[in-house]
Amino acid sequence: MEFLKMAKEVEDLIVDFRRDLHENPELGFELYRTQEQIKKFLDEEGIEYKETAKTGICAIIRGNGEKTIAVRGDMDALPIMEKGSCSYKSKIEGKMHACGHDAHTAMVIGTIKVLNSIKDKLKGNVKFFFEPAEETTGGAQVMIEEGVMENPRVDAIVGLHVEEWLPCGKIGLKRGVVNAASNPFKIKIIGSGGHGAAPHSTIDPVVIAANVICGLQSIVSRELPPTDAGVITVGSIHGGTAQNIIPGEVELQGIIRTVRTEHREYVKKRLVEVTEGIVTSMRGKCEILIEESYPCLYNDDTMLNLLESSAEEIIGKDNIVNLDNPSMGVESFAYFAMEKPSVFYKLGCGNEGKGITKAAHSNLFDIDEECLILGTAIHCNAVWHFLNDEK
Repeated sequence: MEFLKMAKEVEDLIVDFRRDLHENPELGFELYRTQEQIKKFLDEEGIEYKETAKTGICAIIRGNGEKTIAVRGDMDALPIMEKGSCSYKSKIEGKMHACGHDAHTAMVIGTIKVLNSIKDKLKGNVKFFFEPAEETTGGAQVMIEEGVMENPRVDAIVGLHVEEWLPCGKIGLKRGVVNAASNPFKIKIIGSGGHGAAPHSTIDPVVIAANVICGLQSIVSRELPPTDAGVITVGSIHGGTAQNIIPGEVELQGIIRTVRTEHREYVKKRLVEVTEGIVTSMRGKCEILIEESYPCLYNDDTMLNLLESSAEEIIGKDNIVNLDNPSMGVESFAYFAMEKPSVFYKLGCGNEGKGITKAAHSNLFDIDEECLILGTAIHCNAVWHFLNDEK
């Protein structure tokens, strides 16, 4: 199938859909307009779908067979004021598609348009997951709980993320772990306040907090293998009201990032042990809350091989970049990847010649829209080979 040619034939639809979403960004689970635009398109195409995760959608093209593959696109924007000057700049104050989710959604729309035109040739089904709240708590987990993986049961899943550091025309593939897991945490250190001139009559939570911060850094540097990445970041410290007052409490907030499931559990345990040990030794008390957040994202070898060969047919072998290191950022696609064999790839969207180099999550982020056609074609080709190739 000539999927690159077919994707180019629906280029206007894909670009227009992306620009419409970019002009009208929405956050979290509050994607009411975005959902309505997608439903309107699906209705026009005669595509079966159901709403899920409040403003998410699970759509399906039913082919001729039992095998089922899913394609995921996340939809939410970020609370950022856009500073760029593109013609499709955000119309909503303080909200911007600064991470490319408008592009991800538009490519899924293009994939539906192309595959729906050849559905009688598909030897199986294709589900499409339009996910809300990827930037916050992750709509994927809710969608799974609400049954999107069943009826028919999903056998494999494909997803992508645009990357400005990768030139348009290329993709990046990482075997094994692709993205880190994360665990936000809060530590309240309780001492006994008093006058800054009489520290001996207090239990100073500021000094205790300083020791805790330093102690936590030794967990990664001295207890994890140096070949495996890990991060413990304390990003917020709150306590005290004046220079000469020792406060009664200090609160620390931070995040743990790990790239192995076993390390994730170990670091959580050690954070508690180290914190409690230091605080107790310095006569204080503490309260510790560690949240469960996104798990590690792992690529399945078989699905990665399928995606790689499918992409070669679209962009050529020389434009596939093998990535050595995982990203320490998190990705809610990991919840889907925990359920079924999956592949998640990086789609180049940068272009130095066009000045498209600004980082994601910045107020000047944009993409080279030529990547939209390539991502659509790769999606379609991967689906085709998964369903139609004889095993």
